[in-house]
Parts: sequence; C-alpha cells; structure tokens
Amino acid sequence: MKRRLFATVGVITVLALSACGGTDSENTAGGASAPPSMSASAPMVSASPSMMAGQFGSGCASVPTDPANPGSFEAMAKVPVATAASGNPLLSTLVTAVKKANLVDSLNGAQGVTVFAPTNEAFAKIPKADLDKVLADDAMLKKVLTYHVVTTQLSPDTLAGTHKTLQGDDVTVTGSGTSFTVDGTSMVVCGNVSTANATVYIVDTVLMPKS
Repeated sequence: MKRRLFATVGVITVLALSACGGTDSENTAGGASAPPSMSASAPMVSASPSMMAGQFGSGCASVPTDPANPGSFEAMAKVPVATAASGNPLLSTLVTAVKKANLVDSLNGAQGVTVFAPTNEAFAKIPKADLDKVLADDAMLKKVLTYHVVTTQLSPDTLAGTHKTLQGDDVTVTGSGTSFTVDGTSMVVCGNVSTANATVYIVDTVLMPKS
C-alpha cells in the first residue's frame, strides 16, 4: 500500500509540474503527451562560449565574443600564439615586448608549448623605470619572456607542478580545477586558451626568472 501511495503521489506531482510549465494553449495542443521527464526537469542554463570550449577565469569576460574579431577565442585557435596574442586586447603590452625581443617567429614556430601571458595590467604593476630598463635590454627582455614559455603543452589537468621553460629555469604552478597560481604570486585569470601551436594561460603578474 505504501509503495502504491508513493507512486500515486509521484504521478500527481509530475502532472502538476507539467501543467505549470506551459500555457493553456500548450496543454490543449498536446502538452500532456510530452515525456514527464522533460516537463519536470530543471530549467536548462545556456553555457557561454568560453565555458563550452573549456576556458575559465574572470578575465575571460574581457575577451571579444565575436568570432570575426581576431582577439576572440575562436580566432585565436586558428593562428599561432604570437599572432593570436596580437589580436587580444588584454595582451597588447606583451605583444610589444615580444616584437621588441624579436621572438615573434620563434613563438609562432614552436610546437606544443604552454605560454603564461601577462595582461597589460600585469606589466603596469612594474615600476615604469624598471619596465623601461627591461624593454631597453634585449637580452634581459628575451630572458624574461622565454621564462613565460613552458616547453610542453599543459592542459588544466596537468598544469599543477614544476615545468621547464624555454629560458631554462623551472616554473612552478599550484592549484587545481579553475584556480591556479604561478610561482606563488601570479594568478591565472583566463586559462586554457587554445592557439594553433600552444595553450595559453593569461596571468595577472609578470613572472621573473630565478637566474
């Protein structure tokens, strides 16, 4: 008797939810024939393009959403990493530095790498005198920039750990899921961005090599 009572209550509940889910005209037009599981299910939440593609982080909201924009995730995925960065409005200072260090061809020609890309705000944290000094020293600039490039391509699942950079020193990433910190100070603000030859993690602080 208890099982029958529970089953009866369940049917009544589903029918009640189905009735609330549509208009009178929908119910008259055959809404009752729709599968109960569809009527009683929770409302579907549409995922943003970045969620669907696997990008994560609050900084992703600043990336253009128009696929025709060279800074969008879709456009960046079609071109190599230095070219991809040149279209992203978050990375204009980085692009200037990469060009100054003559690293465009090297980065575009690299295969299967990971790039920690500092935002414009990350560069703005550096005192102007110090930044100007680095930008004026090609050898130092190249050392700093290549320290942001890991020689292997890392997914979010393999991001945490210690990794060799093109500069030669190791970079250490801690965290999990969608929260990662690089070298203890630089937060990933937009992660798992694909380009034709690299995976990019946009960070909020410029990384400095240890040697």
